[in-house]
Amino acid sequence: MQRRAVVVYVALFLLVGSASGAILTTAESPAVAFENPEFELSAGDTFQADGQAYTVTEITEAEAGGGGHGGGGAETTITATIERDRTVEQSETWANESTVELDDEEWRVRISGEDPTSFTLEEVLDRQAILEEDPDADNATVERDGGEFVVVDEGAGDPRLVPTDEYFPDPTERSSAVGDAFEYGDRTVTVDAVTADGAVLVWTASDPVSTELSHASTATIGDTEFAVAIPNDTTLALSTDVDGYEAQLARMDRFDQQGDGLWRLVIISFLASGLLGTMAFMPSRY
Repeated sequence: MQRRAVVVYVALFLLVGSASGAILTTAESPAVAFENPEFELSAGDTFQADGQAYTVTEITEAEAGGGGHGGGGAETTITATIERDRTVEQSETWANESTVELDDEEWRVRISGEDPTSFTLEEVLDRQAILEEDPDADNATVERDGGEFVVVDEGAGDPRLVPTDEYFPDPTERSSAVGDAFEYGDRTVTVDAVTADGAVLVWTASDPVSTELSHASTATIGDTEFAVAIPNDTTLALSTDVDGYEAQLARMDRFDQQGDGLWRLVIISFLASGLLGTMAFMPSRY
C-alpha cells in the first residue's frame, strides 16, 4: 500500500473521529421540561387536583449506584413526596363495668338489660382526696361489724363512725343513647351501638397518605394523569400534557442512540487509522 494513500486514509479517519468526538462533547442532552405546567411547586406548597388538596412535603436529591454511558459512576435521583388527608372512620368500645377517662375524670360504664340502647357513666369518686381535704376525718376508712366507716372527730373528744355511703357524696351520672354525640378527648364521638357487653363509639379522623413522585415519570393524582418533572431539589412541575412528555422521551431515546453510534464511530475511526498507519510502515517482503 502506498504511503501517500495511507496518509490520506488515516487523515480521513482521524477527521471523522475528531468530528464525532467534538459533536459528543458539545451536544447537550435533552431533558424533560414543561413550558406551561399546570403546577410548579416547591416544598410546603399546596395544590388542588380533582377537589382534593395535596401538599408537597419534601423534594430530595440522592445518589444511587450505577451509571449511564461509559461508566459506573453514581447517578443522581430526585424525588418529591406529596401528601393528602384521607378521612377514615375509627371506633372504640367501652366494655360494661370498665373504667374510662372523660373530661379529666374517671367514670365507670354501666349497662343494664339484655337489649340496651343506652349506657350510663358513673363518676368514680376519689375517696382518698375527699378524706384528705376533710380536717375532721381520718385519711383512711375502717371496717367494723362487716361495714365500712369513716372516722370523724367532731371536736367532742369522741370520734364518730360514719358509714361510707352517708359520708361520701352520690357520684354524678351521665347517660347516652345510640345516636348521641359528645366530646371525648380532642374529638366528637357518636354512640354507634350499645349491647350488654359494651358501647361502641365512632368518629372520623384524618389519615395522611403519601405518594412519592420521580423525575421524568407519570403519576395519577386524584383521577388525573400527570407528567412529572423535578429538574432540581427545589422545584416540582406537573403537566397534563402527557403526549408532549412522551414525545420528549422519544427525543431523548433518539439522542442516546445517536450518541452510542457516534461513540462507536470515534472508536472505529481511531482504530482504523492506527491499523492503517501500522500496515503502511511494515517492511516489504519484496
